[in-house]
Formats: sequence, C-alpha cells, structure tokens
Amino acid sequence: MMRVRGCHVTGEFTAKNNRPPEFSTKNHVVPNREAEKIILPPHVYQQEKDKISKRWPAAIDFIVDNKLNEFFPGKHKHLGIITCGGTYNTVIRALQRQGLSDNFGNADIPIYVMNVAYPVVPEEVVDFCVGKSHVLLLEEGQPEYIEPAIHTILRKRDIQTKIYGKDLFTQTGEYTAQITLLGITRFLEIPGLAPISKRFSVEQVKNFNSPLSDDEHQKLLAVVPPRPSGLCTGCPERPLFSAIKQVQKDLGPFHISSDIGCHSFATLAPFNLGNTIMGYGLSLASSSSIRSALPHKAISIMGDGGFWHNGLSSGVVSAVFNKHDGVLIIVNNGYSAATGGQDIPSMVEPNNIIATTIDAPHSERDDSVSIELACRGAGVEWVRTISTYSIELMKKTLNEALQSPKPGLKVIIAEGECMLNRQRRIKPLMKKSIVDGARTLRARFYIDSQTCTGDHACIRLSGCPSLTIKPSNDSLREDPVSYVDNSCVGCGVCGDNVHSAVLCPSFSKIDLIHNPNWLDKVSSSLRKNVIKLFQRYDESKRPGQLL
Repeated sequence: MMRVRGCHVTGEFTAKNNRPPEFSTKNHVVPNREAEKIILPPHVYQQEKDKISKRWPAAIDFIVDNKLNEFFPGKHKHLGIITCGGTYNTVIRALQRQGLSDNFGNADIPIYVMNVAYPVVPEEVVDFCVGKSHVLLLEEGQPEYIEPAIHTILRKRDIQTKIYGKDLFTQTGEYTAQITLLGITRFLEIPGLAPISKRFSVEQVKNFNSPLSDDEHQKLLAVVPPRPSGLCTGCPERPLFSAIKQVQKDLGPFHISSDIGCHSFATLAPFNLGNTIMGYGLSLASSSSIRSALPHKAISIMGDGGFWHNGLSSGVVSAVFNKHDGVLIIVNNGYSAATGGQDIPSMVEPNNIIATTIDAPHSERDDSVSIELACRGAGVEWVRTISTYSIELMKKTLNEALQSPKPGLKVIIAEGECMLNRQRRIKPLMKKSIVDGARTLRARFYIDSQTCTGDHACIRLSGCPSLTIKPSNDSLREDPVSYVDNSCVGCGVCGDNVHSAVLCPSFSKIDLIHNPNWLDKVSSSLRKNVIKLFQRYDESKRPGQLL
C-alpha cells in the first residue's frame, strides 16, 4: 500500500519523443491471431516459463543498462543503507539531523537507492554489500519481500554482511521522519559496531516524540477524533448523510452497507454512518447476503459509477430476484466522481449557458441512460428520484421507504452534481463574467455571531470544511462561535440543516455582487440607512451602563 509521503514525492526526468501506437482508431490494422498469447491452458504454461527465463532477465538487464538504481558513496565504507526511491529524502533528512549528511545529500554512509524495487537486481545487491559488516534496509509496507530476497542473495553467495530491517523499524505503517530517524539511530548503536559520531542517542530521539503520555493521548482521542477524510465543500452527498443521520436519531440505528466512492467517507466523523464496505458496486449485494440476520431493513448506498460498474447486475437484479426487502440509495452526482470525474452512461451535461447565468440548471444528455429506467426495467416497482439538497424531502422519503409495509426493494436516487466538477465548470465562467464587467452573483452563507450560541451542533451535523469556529466577541460567552469562511460555495446545506434539525436561527444567505448596477448601489445604501435607524432606536431603549 502506498503511503502519504510516498504519494507526494515528485521528480523530473527527460522523456523520449512519443511514439504512435501500432493499433489505434487512425491506424486500422487487423491483429493477427496469436494463440500462444491467449490466457488459457496449455498456452499459460509456456508463458510462465518465458516469464522466468526471458522476461525477468530482460527486466534486470534494462534496470542495469539504464542505471535506474543509484549508488551514493560515503566515508564509513563498512556500513551501508539500502532504501527505496520514495523514502530516500526522509533518509537524507534523518542523516542530516544526526550530522551525517549535508543539505545536498552528500552522506557519510554509502546508500543504495532501489528506484526499481521489483525485481531485485542480485548483482547490484552483491556489489553494494561486499566488504560491509552491517547494512540497514528501509522497506516501507508489509509484509516485507525485499528483505528476504536480499538475505537469500547474500547467503547463496556466502556473503556474511548482517542485514537489519523491520527489526529496527515499525512492522506496519508509514516511515515518517521521526520513525526513520529512530531506526537509523538504533542501527548506529548496534552492539559491537564501531562508534560513529552523531548528535543524538536513541533515548534523545525517543524524547522527540509528543510530550503527551499514553493516558493523555487517550483522553485527547476521546474528544478529538483523528482527522478523517472528508467530502468537498458543497458536496451533494453531505445533505444526504445529514438527512440519514437525523432519520437514524428518530428511528434508531440500522445497518448501512457502504460502497467504494466519495460516499464511503460518511463512515467517518462527523456522520459515522456505515457498517461494511465490500467492493465497488457491492453494497446491495453485501446487505442482501445478511438480510435474514438484520432486525430492521438495511440501507445500502452506492454511487452512480458503482451502479453501472456492477451494482445493477449483482445488486439490483439479484435483490429483485431474491425478493430482498431493503432500501438502496443511489448517489447520482453525474460522473464517476471518486476516480476523477469520468463519463458514465447516466452522466449529465450542462446546458449551453452564458456567463451571467452561472446557476443555470442541468439537463441529461440526449444519449444518457436513466438510472431510474434501468431500475424499473430490472423489476423495481418502488423508485423515487429527488434532489440531495432537499433535506426535509429526503428525510420524508427515507421514512417512507424504511416504514413502508410494501415488500420488495425500495430505490432512492439522490441527484446532485459533483461540486468539484461543478466548480471546475463555473469558476472560469464566473471569472470571465467579472472581467467582462457583467453583473455577477456569488452566493454564500453567513452566521450572526450575536445569535450563535456556540453549541456547534451545525458542525457536528454536516462537517462542511467551510464551517468552522472563531472566538466570540461576547465576554459573557467563553465558547467560540460558528463561522463560515470564504471557501463557502453557497450550497445551503448548513442553513437547511438548521431548519431541519431545529437548531439556532443564526444562518443567513447573502449574495456577493460583482460589478453592481445602479439599482444594487441604491438598494445597498437604503438597507444601510434602515439598519442604522433600527440600531439607533435599539440603543436608545437600552438601560444605562452599570458602574
């Protein structure tokens, strides 16, 4: 599994000129029949033989000939460090902190960087380890496979270099800067190793950890959960899960089968909705398999991408055939959003709009396939299609589906365009509209600090990234008040939640006007004067200040 630091490592390389493919839509070449490449016995037996006898050696030769792996010298030649490309920078930083490397990566200990971790090149491993008494291997991930391979290579050549790996590091998880520094320091303090001048001992490095004790960590985790993956600001799935959370509070807990996609984030805080995640488009199939063991109707949630991937066949068709009495919510955001916004059969496409009508509605493409018609064609009789942003309507529909005496599968299609793709679409239009001098509105929400009670129930109910806190200006209230920052996209979920869950009436919607016309300016001036008039009247009625 790739770790966060590994996924954020970047680099540059010089590429050759692009070569056109042999087979393409422009090059109509009829492929020849090559039976030896068919993945069926007996052909696969020869393919396995070719893999070991031809392709594997060819891969090793390619790595060596192109010098894909790197060797860096060092003055302590009796030691060595083997690391993969993704952790090289962290290794250099750890050595730098110990005074064993400069800012440019010139380390005192020789380093072998396996930019290609598979296959392992035996001759490179042997050349690096010969003459060294101790070598440290940094292999992030589990289970380790490079370490046993290196042991096998060296022992078959009767090379007695001692290899250290996960015994000095953590068995699982990410090799952070602290973990790497501690592992390298442990390596430098191995009994019997000639002392090497360094800045910190193992005990000193351990003290670099958080000063909190284990008990303090547990107390902190009880009130502050680890930062979860979250939905984008304005995501159409956020109001859906807010509605489910409110319904669950009224009806009690029920089993929720989640699915692969953005909606899987609802299993985390603040929604904490979801019991299982089985696979892409498999939520309904997984809940069908355990429906007899559930005391209540189960809710299955899948996206439109998962629905077309296999949810229609393995989930909907199977549920109709097996008379599954449950509820399926299909989040229809118009794209295969979680994997980058690719087109799907039911994708939506914006109408032809001009810059001054940023919020023009969407319509389905003429060649799109309706999810509702597909469900009805599979035999589902109870189908409802509603907007995700209608929280009250969503709650009403969920209650109807969960408490309906009619047996059979109930399907709720929750529609709302992926906000990330929507912002990619409308931001250039809005920018052009403003530059062109056209009157342009941008909606956002505002919280009245004087009305907000500081309860923060609005945050716990939606978890929108733009909904945060700020210090209260009221000296009688110690708790911070809620606050909507400028990343708000004006979706209205926070305000709708306030009404739906009967919270404090501190939310209001405002429109930011770019390039206002004369009527906007007159209206603004009139509003300000009226507000000042009421403020003066209010101040005149207040009692005098206590001395």
